Amino acid sequence: MNRSTLCQIYGEAVSHPLPTGRRRQLRLPTDTGKVIALAGVRRSGKTFLLFDTMRQLLDHGVDRRQMIHLNFEDDRLQPLQPRQLDLIVRCHREVFPDFARSRLYLFLDEVQAAPGWERWVRRLHDTENISIFVTGSSSKLLTRNLSTAMRGRSVTFEVFPLSFAEFVSFRGLPATATTPAAEQVLADALVEYLRWGGFPEVVLAEPAMRPMILDEYAAVMLHRDLAEQRGVRNELLMRAVLRHCYRNTATLLSTSKLLRDLRSTGLSFGKNTLFRYLQTLEASGLVFQLPTHARSLRKQANNPKKLHVIDTGLIAAFLPGADRDLGHRLETAVFLECRRRQRDWHWLRDQDAELDLCDPEERWFLNSCWRLDEPATLAREAAAVALGRTTMPGARGNLIVHEPVSPDTATALSVVPAWRWLLDPPTFAVTENQGRP
Repeated sequence: MNRSTLCQIYGEAVSHPLPTGRRRQLRLPTDTGKVIALAGVRRSGKTFLLFDTMRQLLDHGVDRRQMIHLNFEDDRLQPLQPRQLDLIVRCHREVFPDFARSRLYLFLDEVQAAPGWERWVRRLHDTENISIFVTGSSSKLLTRNLSTAMRGRSVTFEVFPLSFAEFVSFRGLPATATTPAAEQVLADALVEYLRWGGFPEVVLAEPAMRPMILDEYAAVMLHRDLAEQRGVRNELLMRAVLRHCYRNTATLLSTSKLLRDLRSTGLSFGKNTLFRYLQTLEASGLVFQLPTHARSLRKQANNPKKLHVIDTGLIAAFLPGADRDLGHRLETAVFLECRRRQRDWHWLRDQDAELDLCDPEERWFLNSCWRLDEPATLAREAAAVALGRTTMPGARGNLIVHEPVSPDTATALSVVPAWRWLLDPPTFAVTENQGRP
């Protein structure tokens, strides 16, 4: 990175309109006095949220020349040394001297590609008249390392692919239904959402392009985000672990069985390596491991965890056949909707029943299934609802089902149509999972 390159980038930026796009539900605050960090997987929409925030500032009278947007994966900025970071603000003052004393808004994309960025951002925050927004991978911005480096100066927002409500908006569909025909439109839209997921580019792509885009995402996440950035050496093993997780979303993870299965394919590795790779996937935001609810931390650690993945569409890159396992995909979509709002969820099981999601502190429980037309399925789901009600007396809960059910069953088991619940989920907690220090 050098002075002339930065001056060129700044000049180009103000001479071109900001990229346009469809608005998301998340709105970033601009006056908190904190460094605003956006963390999430690649292509989930972090950059768009920066541009959307810049447009908000323009609407409130902030001059475009007061804003700097840089993507540190831009080849023009590489190679980059920590001592060069100060050029970013100095060159801006040279290019726009009339705004040297005005408040500056700094938007830094993929900030993990800039060595030493934490100390530099902290110093700017403390010494300059500046608002700072950064985006990066989940593993870099959703860790205690960031909180330690910023020393209480940052707030992190977790960015997910589109929710179902956002998917409906992107598709131009009404978010409410007053007739059976309109309800069926939204139910069909949910099936499409579960098949292809919520990555914005995939949602807006032609159907024939979607599998190819998802395959590319999977390859980039494996080779760049995991192998290069996270230092994964055994790429073949990591791909096998990643493939297992995406082929088995919404199922319990048995690490001992996974260990045996992977070794049976000829892979050679130790148990600690497998645990480390699973932790890496979770830290990268590609996989979630949901613990069981237990008062004892030892029991939580010893019981299997339930797997969920970041996007149901990405499953297609690892499991051919877009129509497979829609019930498991629905459970993962419900989990992701809950996870958007708060972090601490558990699954629960006793000898007779298993509950998909529960939050004993807030006294919520949720179960989901595709249909209830089989007696065994109905009995299983009724047992799960009973488990939630007896374990957490007075708790609120729903059984979320895709196919229609009889009025009596709906009342007895608190059934909510899946499309309706995903469009308007309840508020689970006072403190949401958006903007945590």
